[in-house]
Amino acid sequence: MSIVAEGLTKVYGQQRAVNGISFKAGQGVLGFLGPNGAGKSTTMKMLTGFLPQTAGKASVCGFDIVTQPLQVKANIGYLPESNPLYTDMYVKEALQFIAGIHQLPNPAQRIAEVIEQTGLGPEQHKKLHQLSKGYKQRVGLAQAILHNPEVLILDEPTSGLDPNQLIGIRQLIRDLGKTKTVILSTHIMQEVEATCSRVIIIHRGNIVADNELDALKAAHTGKSLEDIFIHLTN
Repeated sequence: MSIVAEGLTKVYGQQRAVNGISFKAGQGVLGFLGPNGAGKSTTMKMLTGFLPQTAGKASVCGFDIVTQPLQVKANIGYLPESNPLYTDMYVKEALQFIAGIHQLPNPAQRIAEVIEQTGLGPEQHKKLHQLSKGYKQRVGLAQAILHNPEVLILDEPTSGLDPNQLIGIRQLIRDLGKTKTVILSTHIMQEVEATCSRVIIIHRGNIVADNELDALKAAHTGKSLEDIFIHLTN
């Protein structure tokens, strides 16, 4: 399994944001769902090394997130919800900067491939502050996949995309899931049904569902995914 979490816990003062959760994730697209404040982003930040856990342990591609953080980061592509970008850079310049960080052997070729994959071609010679929110999201996704990581952690990756853009990015995420482990956090249930094969639902720091999408819907006969989500997190 590319991701293994065991008893992962995060406490802020008196608040237990993530409460000893355990799960595994392998190849495919895993929908990581929950209401606001449920612990989704905190969990993803712990897996990527952005936040230290209070207790428990986790590994990415066999590397421990505490003792082997550089190897973990080398195997992860991360698009955080905030999507931080250097807005004074041009699109290609920003990708060249990220390629340099990862010391890619043939950066120009890889950048061209990723620009094609993410549909950034028409905007590649613009500065980032000139882009729409949807295209900025594409740049964030391009940066996340540039070094061809084994694991992708995407926090609200389709935020700001119009319906036409959604189709292309959904297909890209599905294609990536054929060879990689993808964790996708979103509040859009149609997004989950269009891209994910498995779903974890977290509520108040606890996992309340972890199943294949079809099996989860079969266990709640006649209910939509949205109905199931509301039932489990209300």
